[in-house]
Amino acid sequence: MYVVKSPLSDGNLKTVSEALQGALVDLIDLSLVAKQIHWNVVGPRFRSVHLQLDEVVATARGHSDTVAERAAALGVSPDGRAATVAVGSGIGVTPEGWVDDAAAVSALVDALGAVIARMRERIAATEEPDPVTQDIIITITADLEKHHWMFQAANG
Repeated sequence: MYVVKSPLSDGNLKTVSEALQGALVDLIDLSLVAKQIHWNVVGPRFRSVHLQLDEVVATARGHSDTVAERAAALGVSPDGRAATVAVGSGIGVTPEGWVDDAAAVSALVDALGAVIARMRERIAATEEPDPVTQDIIITITADLEKHHWMFQAANG
């Protein structure tokens, strides 16, 4: 079987692969959380929150593919399996059942905040071992911070 060889040293590859795997897990879970709430949001702001949630889903799914492909390019097998996501995500528990629009917004503020905090740790961790990966994580974090801002503004 062909194995992709990384240009990084073993030590740097370990640091970078952990950052990429963690980012992948968080992004997959963020897309699932946003979609779950998207299906269950109710209230006077239903439509705007419903649509805003789909924007988060699209961002998370797009970036999860970028992260997984970066890992593969470095010779690291990305793991996006449900069991891996369930044990590795930094996002708290998603509300069950119908979710009031204000609670939906608050849940997304919390979920985005958790993911952003972990992404910022990954930015710091990858600065020296792989600036290319760091740049990818910086871009992701900027996009997530924009969503975070917009959800925070939605609940004033």
